[in-house]
Amino acid sequence: MSSNLSKHILTTLVYYDVMDYPMTSFEVWKYLTRTSNLNQPTGQQALGGDSGNQNEKYSLSEVIKELDGDGVRKNIAEYRGYYFLKGREKLVEQRIGRNKIAESKFKIARRVAWWLRFVPFMRGIALTGRLAMKNTESKSDLDFLIVLKKGRIFTGRALVTLLVHILGKRRYGSKIANRVCLNYFITDKSLEINLKDIFSASEYHFITPIFGRKTFKKFQIKNGWLKKYKIHYQPDEVANLKLLKDGKFAKMTRKIGEKLFKIDFIERHLRDWQLRRIAADPRTHKPGSMIIATDESLVFLPDPQSPKVFEKFQERLASLE
Repeated sequence: MSSNLSKHILTTLVYYDVMDYPMTSFEVWKYLTRTSNLNQPTGQQALGGDSGNQNEKYSLSEVIKELDGDGVRKNIAEYRGYYFLKGREKLVEQRIGRNKIAESKFKIARRVAWWLRFVPFMRGIALTGRLAMKNTESKSDLDFLIVLKKGRIFTGRALVTLLVHILGKRRYGSKIANRVCLNYFITDKSLEINLKDIFSASEYHFITPIFGRKTFKKFQIKNGWLKKYKIHYQPDEVANLKLLKDGKFAKMTRKIGEKLFKIDFIERHLRDWQLRRIAADPRTHKPGSMIIATDESLVFLPDPQSPKVFEKFQERLASLE
């Protein structure tokens, strides 16, 4: 390859090819990816990895020029303003279609989040996964990341789950499409993501906050490690027109609810009850599952995608190199 930039561009396009996600030149610049040799899901060093110069930056014009250069052109193509690996033209129409599907799902997610603003101990709500990327299918669910007050994560989780169920939007069993997947809870004092790999870097660079601006400003600062993988990540950015306002009535309702549920006995009882249920769930003991149940985070990923995505990424990058 002609330069580090061409390597980064190809790395970016290969990684998002695994996600079936062709990219505009601006997106290639914004999500420009380098492979770091740190904490990969498979325990292996990433192919094409580099030591990760934290001061490395490129302008949008440099990226656009490099996209048309010989360093990457032998491996990529362009159609309707999107760049992708050669032979993957069909992804463009697919992405356009999925973007329309995502817009309708955003409306559903926002309506659910509007109600969740009133839940005691609620501090923030964000969309993650393919919905945040606007790369979702009709049958897909809605991945939420919920931030709750420290010391009340089990009470908050119980109240959130109850309300989403009452709204008829909780994912369970075969009820998946347009249902909320409540698989990731953290507290406002544990905002730094524990799993720091290229998959998480992409996941949380695309994260879309819909409630709790101050909380997610702190979230982005706490997760400054994303720059190891995402060259142009800006920790101080929370520019999102989809954010819900935290009105006076919502604040008052939460305040009243937090007084009612502030008794430590409630948290201890719900903690013991939920931990017993989690321990008894067969998915908790499934090989390869990622289940975390502590006072700081509640994460339920019985079939995590990170190792699978990373393996495919390695294979495709190796085939080009």
